[in-house]
Amino acid sequence: MRVAVYPGSFDPITKGHLDIINRASKLFDKVIVLVSINVVKSYVFSKEERVQMIRSCTTTLENVTVDTFSGLLADYVSQVDACAIVKGLRAVSDFEYEFQQALANKKLNAQAETVFLTTTAEHMFLSSSLVKQIAYFHGNISDFVPDEILQTVVLRLEQKSIENGG
Repeated sequence: MRVAVYPGSFDPITKGHLDIINRASKLFDKVIVLVSINVVKSYVFSKEERVQMIRSCTTTLENVTVDTFSGLLADYVSQVDACAIVKGLRAVSDFEYEFQQALANKKLNAQAETVFLTTTAEHMFLSSSLVKQIAYFHGNISDFVPDEILQTVVLRLEQKSIENGG
């Protein structure tokens, strides 16, 4: 069985993330969307909330599961016997960082191949950070996040905006 791991913060999941998940699910027998912890980031949504949002957006994808991990990605890939790490690329600027990560993961786990999927032109500019910024200032994010989580994201970020005097 060809298992791939698609890691990320997913704070929140966007339509760009969902596009990569959909496409990866056609390439691999099983795709694990891994909500990973980046120690230099602060999150709007808890790990459990992010897992639940992803699950609600991927119910129709039978070969997609969601998990969390707070250690090294290379270790997780080894634990689940995955053959690939899936990474989405939006622009050339993403490539340098992701290439560095791919080389480090390959050094830590020689069996871990990184597969880069380029985003569709429609989603090239999209990031969770951009979604949070737009929603924080009460902008319309309906084109950027899946319908299943739209209200959850809007309510949380509007609440955060109000708490901060926005």
